[in-house]
Amino acid sequence: MNEPLFILASASPRRQELLHKAGYRFAVIPSGVDEETFGTEGIDSVTLCKRLALAKANDVAARYADRFVLGADTVVDASGHIIGKPADAADAERITRILFSRPHKVITGIALVCRDKNIEIAEAEITTVYPRPLTDAQIAEHIAGGSWQGKAGAYGIQETGDAFVERIEGSFTNVMGLPMERTEALLQTCGIKPR
Repeated sequence: MNEPLFILASASPRRQELLHKAGYRFAVIPSGVDEETFGTEGIDSVTLCKRLALAKANDVAARYADRFVLGADTVVDASGHIIGKPADAADAERITRILFSRPHKVITGIALVCRDKNIEIAEAEITTVYPRPLTDAQIAEHIAGGSWQGKAGAYGIQETGDAFVERIEGSFTNVMGLPMERTEALLQTCGIKPR
């Protein structure tokens, strides 16, 4: 009765929280895909996100062919430059200075795969973020706080929100790492609904 409806191929606590809040039952099996092995040269951010989300879903689906597997990948696009997760504090500061000097786009690719049913769908959501200018002191405090770790663009809107962002155009949950409106529509096309 309480069997998971699908597998989430992501260890992201934010994605898990969003899906739980929406009422979905799912198992978590992170993919073994190394994002660093995907080259970004000559590829646009939307295509990259969709490819990565699909690769993650397929990695897990290869072991669970009868199950639906949801994969996701989020990147930040600053004037055509793809920005992923920072490598260290210095990289996080560099990214923060770039992103909070002008509007940027947050793009999440989502993919749903079921090998046995021959289903393989990949979509992407784009949200434009208009940042507030940050002072050197705010940037230093942000870096020292460590909340940038493991996050594309070196920030989490759910943590920094009003202090960092003036307004957004598009899905708020997309900036958190999973565009719920699009995700729920995608799941529903395959008959997966909240409990």
